[in-house]
Amino acid sequence: MGINSDQTEGVGKQIKGAVKDAWGGATNDPALQAEGKADKAEGKLQKGVGDAKEKVKDGIDKI
Repeated sequence: MGINSDQTEGVGKQIKGAVKDAWGGATNDPALQAEGKADKAEGKLQKGVGDAKEKVKDGIDKI
């Protein structure tokens, strides 16, 4: 199983979101926290799309 750009970008967005969420909590900035949570959710979704693409690719490669 390989790694595609959706997977790496998704993980990157999750990390960026986690940092924003934590920084928003530390600085008592609810808007930044919300933005971080949204980035994490978007990253999780994008990584899931990448995972699905890899499963399809792996299935085709086995044929």
